[in-house]
Amino acid sequence: MSDHTSHNSSEPSSDPVENVVSAMPVVLPVVGGIMMFLLAFIAVKMA
Repeated sequence: MSDHTSHNSSEPSSDPVENVVSAMPVVLPVVGGIMMFLLAFIAVKMA
């Protein structure tokens, strides 16, 4: 009736969230710097 075979693999499943979290210390400051530059540029253009 039911399949009782175990599907354990030797390698852990790759979690996409863990891949993104490992890049956050680099990505967040870079994106923050770009956003500050763009907002300052817009403010200077409008002034």
